[in-house]
Amino acid sequence: MSDRLEISFKKITIVGLLGFSSGLPLALTGGTLQGWMAESGIDIKTIGLFSAVALPYSLKVLWSPAMDRFTLPFLGRRRGWIFLTQILLFIFISSVAILSPIKTPLFLGIVALCISFSSASQDIVVDAYRTDILTEKERGPGVGIFLTGYRIAMLTSGAGAMVMADRIGWERTYLIMAFLMLLSVLWTLLAEEPEGKIQPPKTLRDAIILPLKDFFSRKSPILFLLFIILYKLGDAYGASLMTAFLIKGVGFSAGEVGAINKGIGLISLIIGAMMGGGLVSKLGLFRSLFFFGILQAVSNLSFTLLAIYGKSYILFAISVIFENLSGGMGSSAFVSFLMGMCNKNYSATQYALFSSIASLGRTMISPTSGFLAEKVGWVAFFPITALFALPGIFLLFPLKKEIEKLS
Repeated sequence: MSDRLEISFKKITIVGLLGFSSGLPLALTGGTLQGWMAESGIDIKTIGLFSAVALPYSLKVLWSPAMDRFTLPFLGRRRGWIFLTQILLFIFISSVAILSPIKTPLFLGIVALCISFSSASQDIVVDAYRTDILTEKERGPGVGIFLTGYRIAMLTSGAGAMVMADRIGWERTYLIMAFLMLLSVLWTLLAEEPEGKIQPPKTLRDAIILPLKDFFSRKSPILFLLFIILYKLGDAYGASLMTAFLIKGVGFSAGEVGAINKGIGLISLIIGAMMGGGLVSKLGLFRSLFFFGILQAVSNLSFTLLAIYGKSYILFAISVIFENLSGGMGSSAFVSFLMGMCNKNYSATQYALFSSIASLGRTMISPTSGFLAEKVGWVAFFPITALFALPGIFLLFPLKKEIEKLS
């Protein structure tokens, strides 16, 4: 049977729709909410404090064991939790429409925190569902479609919502976003519950300890942890000052950066994710991680040419397209790798843990980027960020046999 026949179109479609559901709430407590507050005349200190509502996304690993341990009395182990989080998100996003940044800032902050908590919880179980439901052949295409749905949702609730708010008002815009969230319940109901021999943890203590015990009982767990931290490091380091570089370093306007870097960049990222997902199933996981990792490193160097040459719209567009295509391909391979690393008995906890560890590197190193750029200049900055990608690529070789077993 060919690979195409081994891939379920229904499962891939559902995973993509769940990607949309997962990506929709993020901007509604981030950039979109900041836009509403700024337009309402809220002071910058208060707006800055509201950024703390994103904390649940960083802490979600703390309650992920409960979502592995407990099964709700409807729709099964994974879909029950997805359904509940989606209903909560609909309620909380709708509630924003009756609040005001000026009159009820405290209540708005509490509701925004509830949205973030529910959204982070949805991410936990959607990641687990995707890991459990997709076969090895389906992982690459499934991840590509999932990331596409996620990015489209971010565009919808980000730039799309702000354009909409300019025409119909913020309250109606949030109601429309809530309605889109409610639609997500339909594909949760249409989805199939993962099958197979899965033995959930019997106690909450087991749900915390057994996923760690399972991981550290494997061969080379420390090398795997280092690889998870380092693989996307160069890509993240190069992107950390991208907007500042394009505006202050090269001289593009904010509007030009928005149109090219955010607009064309997002389209390129989506195409890259879909291409990468398809290629993972053809090349295999190890070769995909290797080739896409090299592309990610080389893409950073394209901005060196822009730093040397100066303001050039053509070079800017080429660099953005190349960087986002390679980043999207690398993300597809890396997410497929993280899914392969998960034991389906504890996939909610393990995926939440692995994704948190993956963000650790960029969280720790990104604050140093400004100091490095100021010290060495933009022309040297991007080659140095490309070097940060090499340790993750080199770690692939001692892990080759273990990675090939995952695909």
